[in-house]
Amino acid sequence: MSTTFVPTDATRAIVAPQPPGRRWRRRAEPAGPTGVRSRGLRALFNALAVIVFLASVFPVYWMINLSFTPGNQIISRDASLVPREPTLLNYVTAWTRPAAPGQTDFPNALRTSLIIVAIVVICALLFAFLASIALARFRFVGRRTFIVAILIVQMIPGEGMMFTVYNLIDDLHLMNTLIGLSLVHTAAVIPFTVWTLRGFVAGVPAELEEAAQIDGCSKQGAFWRITFPLLAPGLVSTGIFAFMQSWNEFTMALLLMKDMNLTLPTWLNSFQSATEATNYGAVMAGSTLICIPVVIFFLIVQGRMTGGLVSGAVKG
Repeated sequence: MSTTFVPTDATRAIVAPQPPGRRWRRRAEPAGPTGVRSRGLRALFNALAVIVFLASVFPVYWMINLSFTPGNQIISRDASLVPREPTLLNYVTAWTRPAAPGQTDFPNALRTSLIIVAIVVICALLFAFLASIALARFRFVGRRTFIVAILIVQMIPGEGMMFTVYNLIDDLHLMNTLIGLSLVHTAAVIPFTVWTLRGFVAGVPAELEEAAQIDGCSKQGAFWRITFPLLAPGLVSTGIFAFMQSWNEFTMALLLMKDMNLTLPTWLNSFQSATEATNYGAVMAGSTLICIPVVIFFLIVQGRMTGGLVSGAVKG
């Protein structure tokens, strides 16, 4: 006994071809308690995200707000979310006046920090790049020991080596010099940069270089033309880490630098005095000025902060 299938309106809607150019619509949420629960969870997560965002942004906003607030209003108990009498005097004071007698002003501290950061970023990327290539592309005796040593060095806090670093820099006659502090900062960031950049190098398939060599490139040409451009996100990421570590480092800069060679964090700390009241308006203005180069740096490099550039480059 055979049964003849008679299409209905519902089956015609299913099997009928969709008109060209029609987009798929998002599946409707299930009705009933399940749909209500999913919408409630989504609203809860959105509310938590907004709370986290506000908690992260508010300290920055409050710093900028106080930088435009007169000093007598900052120390009062009547705080305001918007300055009632905005002033630029705090920025003028932070820019022109030394934080303490006999010490540097903001432009000189900015110049010192920029020079040290430039030296640290260049040296750290150079050493880390060469070391990561050796660790990811070659097999040699002591390779695993070297990798483990890098991890162990990262676990040692910098404050635990203060006296050793101080004696070493003093023996080298590099106290209160840009080279001395740059050497300390470079040594502090190299372990992490080597470890991070090694992961990026290992993530680039070696088959890309082999394919380029088959097409006529030399080994060095294949590396510089194929592999090196793909490592740009890794170089940018490690460069940002080195930049931030050197820019914000305080302990070693306070230990090794003084007077006219202060970096920005130590210059900002010198606003505190045992004999004079702290000018909190100038401190907030100085903090805002310190953040501006960091924001500019991120705006320059954020376009290269992408991952997965080699995803799908080699198919099995």
